[in-house]
Amino acid sequence: MTASPTTIKDVSTVSGITVRLAGDSGDGMQLLGTQLTNTSALAGNDVATFPDFPAEIRAPRGTRAGVSGFQVRFASEEIFTPGDHLDALVVMNPAAMVTNLGDLRKGGILIANEDGFNEKEFKLAKVESNPLDANVIEEVYRVIKVPMTALTREAVAAHGLSQKIADRCKNFFAMGLVYWLFGRSLDPTLRFIQDKFGKKPDIAAANEAALRAGWAYGETTEAFGESYQVEAAELEKGTYRNMMGNQALAWGLVAASKLSSKDMFYGTYPITPASDILHELTRFKNFGVRTFQAEDEIAAVCATIGAAFGGTMAVTASSGPGIALKAEAMGLGMMLELPMIVINVQRGGPSTGLPTKTEQSDLLQCMFGRNGESPLPILAPRSPGDCFDIAVEAWRIATECMCPVVILSDGYIANGSEPWKIPDVAKLPKIVVTHPEGADPDEPFMPYARDENLARPWAIPGTEGLMHRLGGLEKEDGTGNVSYDPANHQHMTDTRAAKVSRIAERIPDQDVYGETSGDVLVISWGGTYGSCHTAVRNCRNAGHSVSHAHLRYINPMPKNLGELMKGFNKVVVPELNTGQLRMLLRAKHLVDCIGVNKIQGKPFAVSELVEAIEEHVSTAEGGKSKTGVRSKAG
Repeated sequence: MTASPTTIKDVSTVSGITVRLAGDSGDGMQLLGTQLTNTSALAGNDVATFPDFPAEIRAPRGTRAGVSGFQVRFASEEIFTPGDHLDALVVMNPAAMVTNLGDLRKGGILIANEDGFNEKEFKLAKVESNPLDANVIEEVYRVIKVPMTALTREAVAAHGLSQKIADRCKNFFAMGLVYWLFGRSLDPTLRFIQDKFGKKPDIAAANEAALRAGWAYGETTEAFGESYQVEAAELEKGTYRNMMGNQALAWGLVAASKLSSKDMFYGTYPITPASDILHELTRFKNFGVRTFQAEDEIAAVCATIGAAFGGTMAVTASSGPGIALKAEAMGLGMMLELPMIVINVQRGGPSTGLPTKTEQSDLLQCMFGRNGESPLPILAPRSPGDCFDIAVEAWRIATECMCPVVILSDGYIANGSEPWKIPDVAKLPKIVVTHPEGADPDEPFMPYARDENLARPWAIPGTEGLMHRLGGLEKEDGTGNVSYDPANHQHMTDTRAAKVSRIAERIPDQDVYGETSGDVLVISWGGTYGSCHTAVRNCRNAGHSVSHAHLRYINPMPKNLGELMKGFNKVVVPELNTGQLRMLLRAKHLVDCIGVNKIQGKPFAVSELVEAIEEHVSTAEGGKSKTGVRSKAG
């Protein structure tokens, strides 16, 4: 393998670049985006990504519904989002162009595979003529038309591939061109090609040839006068790797199992976008991880309950439709008071909804979607890397409280990626788990006796002297015997609720970016963190009195949150739903929160949040009363 080439053209240094790669779902855009991301991370840039792909396994080629895209932002400064507007857009066909062009900034670079723009493709994309020929396109954007298919065939001709296989290499041609344009090294991708295709030397050689041909095209064509370079970011010292949210969840679960000296059982049924957690965990059998793909969601969660009863770290995962099927058994796990983790990687709903798009609409489902009074702790990661910490924290709470804990991730976090600082495993705090070793023969075992956290003992089946009953019927306090006594049911219901609410005493107070009082407080949760944080930062830089509080603990909420909210004239809650957290905040803290809501399968753009915040800043002046209620002037 020869070394990566270097350019002799002019190089312009910029602080950051946002590029989107779009084509048919079979064009390899996800692979191209992943390689660009990894290469940028290895170059030391801060990176944020946003993959976007159809729900169908093989979506109709050439249609707008079949477009697959991957957005990457890499920068020399700390970033929190994959960017609002594109600096460059690479499209492989008309459908990709017309569905993505609106996000390309004025003066941005549009690179099009002109071989993919023909009458058949125009018809499939439902355009009357070649969109590349529109005068306005040339006036607004820098348009670079590249015959990628023809050039790829020429580049790989010596390797004896069929035309169909040769055409599949055009994503590597596009990759090489993008790498040249943005000063990316070919070396990481050359190593990837050898690792991925090394057993098929003709395919490996052809992909390498296409990659180098794309780079050479950028270097030799007169269409590009210069390339761009993004310097390494000044990140906190340490060892980093590019990490996706689902991958980080899997690693966090493995870490939690080792920190608690527990083997892990993962029972699940495949569903988008949670399936990659299963795929990742199957690689860790050497760490005591046992994965089980059940015949359906109900079997998966019931097997997980059985594993928890047996004394194992028990985890199950799904998305909204699967969580609906798991709901009864989640209530059973709460009634049995067994430690387990339930992961919900949210997607667009209701029903099958938008399986590959992101949304935050399962919060109320996880809060209340079980019969009876069935409270469960709920945590939500804020970013792909944060998924690791959330997994560890969820297992700590589950074992401390002896109850199922819900992790609410979402499709944006699950499939997005960022540089993740690898922690020093030796410094991670242990999760202490104890089991009763046996009962006094003169004293009967009390399976529902409680400690200071109101948690009952986790007795391992088969331990002498610890025989006890479990089931979904109400338990007698202490003995665990079936009880229909009204007063006992009231007591047990109150106790289970108190066990969850007391968690607020052991979690950190809610932190704030900015002042603890002022005009506007923005409260966010889940994958909206990056957009909200960046929007608030921009507003503060513009001189506005705006602060940001991001919730990782949803149930219970941090104990200082109510007082914090009352320190501001207005509280704005952006959510990718119709206002579910807003409803909970209003009900619990009696503060009239203002919603900023979006349900389009896409994350918030920073610009739309800045606009919403500034609108409320402009009307928040005039103060509030001492009780925290805005005055009429506000």
